[in-house]
Amino acid sequence: MKNTDYQEDLIEWLKNPKHAAGYLNEAIEEGEKELILLALRNVAEAQGGMSNIAEKASLNRENLYRMLSKRGNPQMESIIKLLHALGLKLTIEPELKAA
Repeated sequence: MKNTDYQEDLIEWLKNPKHAAGYLNEAIEEGEKELILLALRNVAEAQGGMSNIAEKASLNRENLYRMLSKRGNPQMESIIKLLHALGLKLTIEPELKAA
């Protein structure tokens, strides 16, 4: 039986844009900023690494690392640029409440 690292498996799985979108949506549903930033870091790593994504998003690499750190506080403009560089987009939909 092959012993694999969870993080490596996760990064491989997140290379699929549909998986990445679902993963980020789940992180957003949890509502914790740190979890959302971690999810964005993982997706960025899966989609070519921070340097590659920073270049695609026209963001400074160091600023991208800082933005996605545990204490990061990214601006909406930067998040949108990052998502576009990841091949994703931000959408809003009604929250369905049980009657």
